[in-house]
Amino acid sequence: MTLVVVPVRFPPSSHSAATLREAARVAEERDADLTILHVDLYQRSGGVSRSDLKRAVEERIGRLDRARYVVRRGFLVEETILEEVVAEGADVVVIGSKQAGRWRRMVQKLLSDPDIDSFLRGELDCTVITVDADGETTRSEAGGDDAAPLPDDGDDD
Repeated sequence: MTLVVVPVRFPPSSHSAATLREAARVAEERDADLTILHVDLYQRSGGVSRSDLKRAVEERIGRLDRARYVVRRGFLVEETILEEVVAEGADVVVIGSKQAGRWRRMVQKLLSDPDIDSFLRGELDCTVITVDADGETTRSEAGGDDAAPLPDDGDDD
């Protein structure tokens, strides 16, 4: 079974809504299950439950078929997302462009390697789709040498 994972903020922002819509479209197109993931940081825990997440997502974009709602606790958002993606064996990860930029900075600090795209393709072994706030997408295929690079989101302001 194909699996699409989409990490989102809580409550979902307008950028998260665009990312969710793209993830739902990809899941439907591929006849895949969809995991909607929120990372609740230990140091700033909002006590978000799965039902809170589901209710907020459905209020924002409507009911989603074959969707699983997951709330993970962690110290680092990016690391917790990577752990979930690997543990679940995701085939596609749909992330917001700001999250892609954060992944880039985290991995560069850990590896001192600016080639985040190759790292994600090699380590995740899945397609990574980034979505900007306007809903425009960029795809990075696992194992593909001609994949488009993940966009740099610039400052997080």
